[in-house]
Amino acid sequence: MKTVKIVGVPEHFNLPWHLAIEEGAFQDRGINLEWTDIPEGTGRMCQLLEDNETDLAIILTEGLVKSISQGNPSKIVQEYISSPLLWGIHVAANSERSAVSELKNDKIAVSRMGSGSHLMAYVNAQNQGWDTDSLQFEIISNLDGAIKSLSEGSNAYFMWEHFTTKPFVDQGIFKRLGDCPTPWPCFVIAATSSFLESNERLLKHVLEIINIYTVDFKRIPSIDRTLANRYHQQLEDIQDWLSKTTWGQNQITLQTLNDVQQRLFSLQLIKEVLPPGKYLYSKP
Repeated sequence: MKTVKIVGVPEHFNLPWHLAIEEGAFQDRGINLEWTDIPEGTGRMCQLLEDNETDLAIILTEGLVKSISQGNPSKIVQEYISSPLLWGIHVAANSERSAVSELKNDKIAVSRMGSGSHLMAYVNAQNQGWDTDSLQFEIISNLDGAIKSLSEGSNAYFMWEHFTTKPFVDQGIFKRLGDCPTPWPCFVIAATSSFLESNERLLKHVLEIINIYTVDFKRIPSIDRTLANRYHQQLEDIQDWLSKTTWGQNQITLQTLNDVQQRLFSLQLIKEVLPPGKYLYSKP
């Protein structure tokens, strides 16, 4: 039995992995897939990849591209979610602000620098026509940190996946002022260079298994109820999320990679646009 370490956020996007693990799909091929939830998100996962503390990660596209551009030797091995991520833009429920346009000069709560909540704040600011050089941030580590900070009086706004935060909007903890979708497929599967060097066949098996699970995921009977129960969501919210979400089974396109790089470059978040081989794993 070969052990493979994998990390991802504790969100509904990753249920196919958990189903495959629980049903023994990886064990049947001699793979002990060790999943670890990372509530801090992409910034933390980039660090785990760089430090070789994980083999694989289910990670936000823009966060990994930025990290690789700064020297992280990991590679994108495949698209995972081919639809955009819908980033909700939140303030404390008792805030008097009622529109995204009112947030122009406010601080932004982010899980950590280099995270999706950090990078998408720049994308949103650019969309709004704001000066992205003047953005200011406060670090809140994860969703729980944001709940604590905003509930205790922080005037910051906070961007996090729309449906993950929906229960906290319903409970009157957050007020959502709008949404900002990623302009590209949102999640990819990443692997460390050290893992890729000696485990190409192992990776092939892992990808084959997860692709079997994701290609038919939406057709699993009562999958909406399963998701709602496991992730403490309202059934209608999960059904809405499922209608907007598509799982991918192929490598990301060169156009997608170029779009991400060009946008990050325009925001001065990466220093240069690098060739695709710097980012993409090519199957032998």
